[in-house]
Amino acid sequence: MDFGTVGSVITQWWSKVADGFSRGAPLEVAWPVLLLIAAAAAALTVPRPVWRWFGLFVTFVHELGHAFAALMTGQVVKGIELRFDHSGQMRSMGRSRFAAAWTGFWGYPVPAVTGALLVWAAFSGWAGFALSAGALVLLAALLFIRNAQGLLIACGCAAVSVMLVWFATPFAVSCITLAVGIALLAGAVRDWLNVLSVHTRRRRSLQSSDAYILYQRTGVPSALWLAAFAAVITASVAAALWWARPAAGWLS
Repeated sequence: MDFGTVGSVITQWWSKVADGFSRGAPLEVAWPVLLLIAAAAAALTVPRPVWRWFGLFVTFVHELGHAFAALMTGQVVKGIELRFDHSGQMRSMGRSRFAAAWTGFWGYPVPAVTGALLVWAAFSGWAGFALSAGALVLLAALLFIRNAQGLLIACGCAAVSVMLVWFATPFAVSCITLAVGIALLAGAVRDWLNVLSVHTRRRRSLQSSDAYILYQRTGVPSALWLAAFAAVITASVAAALWWARPAAGWLS
């Protein structure tokens, strides 16, 4: 493949990305299709063998949440590390006490917030926008990965998003956006239950808990941070259900 062909492929892909930023048709499907989409989301998050892989994406979103929160407070993101055991770390510079708390908080809630927004996008005609924006974010995030395992995980996530932009039809994009949104919501709940178990049954792993790290930095008890995580996750689930209710026929 010569450089001209590569340039042509990139141009075509970018054209598809740009096309995604326009509003399309809202997702309208019958109950059986909605159930199939929900089942697909459950298949990504419930079976342990599948969660082993999809959970890496949830961790990636978790760490990107920390990174965006750091940028919001004027910090410099130094790098992101991801590992195959679903752990990760985001490093930044320029932290005040507030900035450290803000950055540390937006890890566990962000997959849920993202999931709710994806549900909204699917039912409001912005699924293409979500896919195009997500693909660009995942590609840009490659610049911040600082370990080999993280590079493999990030490249895999970015590759999937690039292929979806290239090959998926608008209807498929809406269905996939909804399924991933539901899966991220479920993944956020699963991760919160996991961090709760760290504080109740696996206290030897406390150093890995964002809630415990926030307690060390602020003096606010870990239980309050866990409750705050849960509140945002619960609100995200409620918002997703609210946005989905017309499509599901709950108004009739």
